[in-house]
Amino acid sequence: MKGPFCWPLPLLLLFLQSWETQLQPAGPRCYTGPLDLVFMIDSSRSVRPFEFETMRQFLVGLLHSLDVGLNATRVGVIQYSSQVQSVFPLGAFSNREDMERAIRAVVPLAQGTMTGLAIQYAMNVAFSEAEGARPSEERVPRVLVIVTDGRPQDRVAEVAAQARARGIEIYAVGVQRADVGSLRAMASPPLDQHVFLVESFDLIQEFGLQFQGRLCGKDLCAELEHGCQHLCVNAPGTFYCACNSGYKLAPDNRNCLAIDLCAEGTHGCEHLCVSSVDSYFCRCRAGFALQQDQRSCRAIDYCSFGNHSCQHECVSTLVGPQCRCREGHDLLPDGRSCQGCREGHVDLVLLVDGSKSVRPQNFELVKRFVNQIVDFLDVSPEGTRVGLVQFSSRVRTEFPLGRYGTAAEVKQAVLAVEYMERGTMTGLALRHMVEHSFSEVQGARPRDLNVPRVGLVFTDGRSQDDISVWAARAKEEGIVMYAVGVGKAVEEELREIASEPSELHVSYSPDFNTMTHLLENLKGSICPEEGISAGTELRSPCECESLVEFQGRTLGALESLTQNLARLTERLEELENQLASRK
Repeated sequence: MKGPFCWPLPLLLLFLQSWETQLQPAGPRCYTGPLDLVFMIDSSRSVRPFEFETMRQFLVGLLHSLDVGLNATRVGVIQYSSQVQSVFPLGAFSNREDMERAIRAVVPLAQGTMTGLAIQYAMNVAFSEAEGARPSEERVPRVLVIVTDGRPQDRVAEVAAQARARGIEIYAVGVQRADVGSLRAMASPPLDQHVFLVESFDLIQEFGLQFQGRLCGKDLCAELEHGCQHLCVNAPGTFYCACNSGYKLAPDNRNCLAIDLCAEGTHGCEHLCVSSVDSYFCRCRAGFALQQDQRSCRAIDYCSFGNHSCQHECVSTLVGPQCRCREGHDLLPDGRSCQGCREGHVDLVLLVDGSKSVRPQNFELVKRFVNQIVDFLDVSPEGTRVGLVQFSSRVRTEFPLGRYGTAAEVKQAVLAVEYMERGTMTGLALRHMVEHSFSEVQGARPRDLNVPRVGLVFTDGRSQDDISVWAARAKEEGIVMYAVGVGKAVEEELREIASEPSELHVSYSPDFNTMTHLLENLKGSICPEEGISAGTELRSPCECESLVEFQGRTLGALESLTQNLARLTERLEELENQLASRK
């Protein structure tokens, strides 16, 4: 082999260092304006180590002649053989020192020569915005420099044509053994300015300088009367006008117009769009809050703040929270409290967990909690009836619905309940409640009286048997179910036991000592004054219809009495006349 290819390695490296030094410009660096430049380096097995080193030095030397920066020339490097590898993308580095270190660290792939595959990668990946290429609307030139030493092992003409159609300018550089036909098939026109063939290392420096000259061009923005209102941008052999941020180019391609991003209709704001310099922001109407996407609006749930103090229900409005009372109750002047005027009628069965996990001292707290519930009930045979069932591995009725007629009797019976211990058969307890506790034999009132039936399950852990069947059966039987969990109680089980909506029928406390805070919620839910179902025949004397009916019956009775009194008066007069005639 002739020429420098036969030089000893030390002498070759000395030559390369000398060439790299010569390629570095002594004066100002080449000014190209904004440019996205990607080098595609052949590192197939046919490229010998010192040849690859030549290409490496060519890249390093050329970097020193470029105006490198995120707002100037962005540089990316990929190498290819049978596969493609990104050395660094366009957006990785903003200074040539980091680029140089990355280039010097490249290890050749040393496989086949799939040039077409590499062009496909450069077109779809290397020049993508994700890799650091500037958006196409900025019209920043995209330049691909292919350096190869042989014939491609795949087709290049078609994929190169696609790349050129996308606006990528291709320079094809062949070293010694490169196939000229393939170089010409890849390069952009005119071919005499985009195809380079280096036959010996002596000509590499000459090629580098020639390539610099064609790539750089002149600073036309400085030399010409460009007429750009805001910015003039150099491009190889030409220039174009651009606008400052927040403006767009006018139809004359010289002047700039302020951008009203809201007026363009692409802002995506659900309610209001507010323009600002170079941007916009979304705003919601009163009573709504901006979502995390900074575009959509959601009605503010003032009730969720937890500070409304409503006794019954809280309703969010556009101006804030408002309290509302359940049917049969009136809102008091304080705007939060409710007052009802109907007597309470309910059959209440309490299912209390007596498993060993509860422990004796906590079971005493549970009994105290039950008695606090009894305190706000109107316990009587005609009002609220209370029954208590304890469960562990088995179920035991402590007292049925019909046994006690006063709150004092119920509370005394609760205090006398003995702790069972053992397991947690919640499903078995639910079955017992459905089949026995609400039977008329146990003291429940007949269904045709429409007295609500309420079950309250108190537990501290996961059930050891299935609860789904009898939890569903209880609700099918018309029993309104409440679930109170403490400690390790399982939320999913509590929700399955309770009636809907769960937020009104499920209560939880982290430990036994703090569960008294649940009383107010339970009072607002199962209080007899609020517990009469919609179909009950027990009507309130405070309801308007009831007052009208009462008034009608009273007036009718008075009229009947008046008529009877008149007839009685006439009869007395007749008797008096008869007595007078006999005398």
